[in-house]
Amino acid sequence: MKILMMAINDPAGTAIQMCKALNAYTDHTARLVTLETRYTHSWEKDLHLPDMGDAELEELRDLFVGSDVFHFHMTCDEFQPFGPFIPADYLEGKMIVHHHHGHHDFRSNPKSFSEKYARLGRTNLLVSTPDLLKLLPEARWQPNFVPVNDPDFMPYSGDKGADQLLVAHSPTRKDLKNTDDLLAVYETLRQEKQLGVQLDLIDDVPNLECLQRKQKCHVLFDHMQGYYGVSSLEGLSQGLAVIAGVDEWNKQNIIEFTGTDKLPWVVAKNRQELQDTMEELVCDVEKSLEIGIKSRAFMEDYWSDKHAIGHMNEFYSALA
Repeated sequence: MKILMMAINDPAGTAIQMCKALNAYTDHTARLVTLETRYTHSWEKDLHLPDMGDAELEELRDLFVGSDVFHFHMTCDEFQPFGPFIPADYLEGKMIVHHHHGHHDFRSNPKSFSEKYARLGRTNLLVSTPDLLKLLPEARWQPNFVPVNDPDFMPYSGDKGADQLLVAHSPTRKDLKNTDDLLAVYETLRQEKQLGVQLDLIDDVPNLECLQRKQKCHVLFDHMQGYYGVSSLEGLSQGLAVIAGVDEWNKQNIIEFTGTDKLPWVVAKNRQELQDTMEELVCDVEKSLEIGIKSRAFMEDYWSDKHAIGHMNEFYSALA
């Protein structure tokens, strides 16, 4: 099938990774058109409207006409203009997919989306993390793709050292990522307990720089919101000890997807648990390295892009 993915902005670079995996490992062809860039993350692009000239616009028109599937990400739908084109003008004969990634408009009023899809008879619905199934239970969870063999997603080839614990945290929005809790714990360990820990707070930088800075650390703190973020998957692939507050709902869905109950996250659900966990790792940096080896093995064995593509291929094969 010919798949055209559409997004106002690519959520954490996940849509372009899906396209790359579909093109690499299936008989489908996938393209992505985007309208905006948010922050300064410099995600990889395909067809990005601000960069397009006449030739690219003609290519986009051909994709609107010739695609079998319109795959809308986040709040994008058929009434979102892409330059001179409106997807609604090309819907005849198309299969429609709506894919939600936790946008605040969706989280704040999921019922409006559910009612809209029911009214339109649209049943090809995806969410990017298991927690979103609670908001849109009629959807299917499609795990995000991680190119585990890309050099920037592999373990650091140099020596990180073991004299102090290097912790990375890359919040897109600090208010949603428990950044204040992490900073409080960091200050307690550094100032009050005089322990050897360094924090790399990676804020609003290009994605490649973010990945390369994470790669050099021992530990990644994602957040304690109950689910995991793309940052978790990146850190696990890079062989880091990843701390996140993954709850039982998310654990059970991950176990069902992967087929293993040996999950690699170091679970901390509140500030005290985070402090206890980080203090243990500060006092035993070698343990963080051992956990990181298991993190990498988990991604290679259960969550590589090759593995996740099978799950998505099943979804596309069943489209109606």
